[in-house]
Amino acid sequence: MRFKFVIIFIELIVLLLMYKIYYISIYSNKKYKDLSELNHIKIVNIPPVRGIITDRNDIPIAINKLGFSILVAPHMLYNKKDKEELDKLLDLICLHFPDINKADLMATYKKEDSKYNHSFIELVNYIPYKIFFSKYPIFNSTKGLKIKSVNKRYYPYGEVGSHIIGYTGRVTKKDRQRDEKYKFVDIIGKTGLENFYNEDLQGKPGKEKLIVNALNQPVKQIYKKRPTSKNIKTTIDIKLQKYINSLFKIADENSTEPKTSGAVVVMDIKNGEILSAGSYPEYDPNLFTNGISHEDWNNLMYSPDKPFTNKLVHGLYPPGSVIKMAMAVGFLEHKATKYHSVFCRGETKVGNRNFRCWKHYGHNSVDFRKAIRESCDVFFYEGSLVVGIDYLSVNLSRFGFGQKTGIDLSREFVGINPNKRWKIEKYDQPWYAGETANSAIGQGYTLVTPMQIARYTSALTNGLLPTPHLKFDDKLNQTKDLNISQKILNVVQKGMIDVVQHDKGTARWGIRSSVKIAGKTGTAQVASIPKNIKKRINEKDLEYYKRSHAWLTTYAPYDKPQYVVTVLLEHGGHGGGACGPYVSKIYNKLKELGYIKSATKERKN
Repeated sequence: MRFKFVIIFIELIVLLLMYKIYYISIYSNKKYKDLSELNHIKIVNIPPVRGIITDRNDIPIAINKLGFSILVAPHMLYNKKDKEELDKLLDLICLHFPDINKADLMATYKKEDSKYNHSFIELVNYIPYKIFFSKYPIFNSTKGLKIKSVNKRYYPYGEVGSHIIGYTGRVTKKDRQRDEKYKFVDIIGKTGLENFYNEDLQGKPGKEKLIVNALNQPVKQIYKKRPTSKNIKTTIDIKLQKYINSLFKIADENSTEPKTSGAVVVMDIKNGEILSAGSYPEYDPNLFTNGISHEDWNNLMYSPDKPFTNKLVHGLYPPGSVIKMAMAVGFLEHKATKYHSVFCRGETKVGNRNFRCWKHYGHNSVDFRKAIRESCDVFFYEGSLVVGIDYLSVNLSRFGFGQKTGIDLSREFVGINPNKRWKIEKYDQPWYAGETANSAIGQGYTLVTPMQIARYTSALTNGLLPTPHLKFDDKLNQTKDLNISQKILNVVQKGMIDVVQHDKGTARWGIRSSVKIAGKTGTAQVASIPKNIKKRINEKDLEYYKRSHAWLTTYAPYDKPQYVVTVLLEHGGHGGGACGPYVSKIYNKLKELGYIKSATKERKN
């Protein structure tokens, strides 16, 4: 019995051993083969080269410049000999590049090094190719140093178009934790097109499979998959963009007041392509490529002119009188106001208050065309009280107000298109008739962006609301039919033509151009006017930051509309006088560049 038990026990052990042999030699063969291969096969990720950005004529506006970074071996702070060696390496770097501070290098090394770090530490992230090339043999042969070729983003036109092009910055730990695709790149787009199309520009890393020896040195390449990235062609004409930037520079040269601040949009009516879009003052995106200094950052962030704010899509302003064409369309479509006319005596009663027209002695008899031409406030006060704020709000929504325009820029603001429900939700208060009257002339709670105004102006030429876009791509040429009758559009367009061409038009004396221009001025109040002041206030007599914002939104040629030009000048005062010279010069430049063929101007008295 005992013998049988011993035999069974031995048989069980033999069976277990046989199973283990089977498991290791056959079942786990692939696993251990793969593990063994890892001992002599190395997979290297190849970072992609960021795609370039060009203007519509293939002129590069964001490129890469080749250079080198210097890395130092880790774990050189733990004994005296290594510390001395590290000190020599830092001295070598500073000897050849005197602008580099040794204390800063040491601070970076101490910050990045740890017992758990086994990678070389980057101390100098970029030295231009031309400067480093002659010194490459010295650094490449120095033990403890590693040289890596890198690309630095460069913007050849500096500040020109900075808010739409955007800038790149170094990838942070948070970026890498948030998204795995940032694991193999050093920079990403932070703002503008660099940010919106970052995935295309950044591309995908390549891979290289190598056989390495015991010292981890490559012996043979098994395969290589190249990295890929895409270039972005924009709708921007950089020559036009540069010219408009120069207009703002010239305006500031002999001025004792703060820098001219505002925004300009030039849009193709037929497809929504943006030929130029600028937020002023601009900034140089090259400041960010190596990491911006605290001083430069503070100057951008805390300047009263807000150069770091993209006023095109992040600037919110009362539209003032440029909103009146939308009001006119709404009145003409409403059965109670389609034959609307008033006799303007310079003011009208709303509730128990007198609401004044900008022309204090009045416009006399006013119809739709004259109301737009001479920007009669009383006409719009009285019409708005008939249709009500909710009707006006729905009509403004139709033109894209209170909504994103859809432009290919991140974090676009929608503005405010108020109505009764909005005020209850925002302030828990009822809506008053006086607020309706204010809304009808683009004051009160209404806030818009310059891009929204440009888009809306385009719709007034043909009844189609375009999607503005900066990428040159036919798929983005989208419009929405607003179903406005041509008869109504004709009334509004005649008023806009008169604004510029008629002797009593509000932009008559501000615009000087051979191009046939139609448009609308706007003066958006920033500070309220005291009730006891009866005469019209001269904007220049006010403190600068209390002056009204100046608007002028236009299209041309008025007989065959091709382009919209919208100009906003913060604290510029009267729209026609302040913005008119800018608009004139921009259309003249469009003509010079060949965009506008017909350019015969006619004055209508």
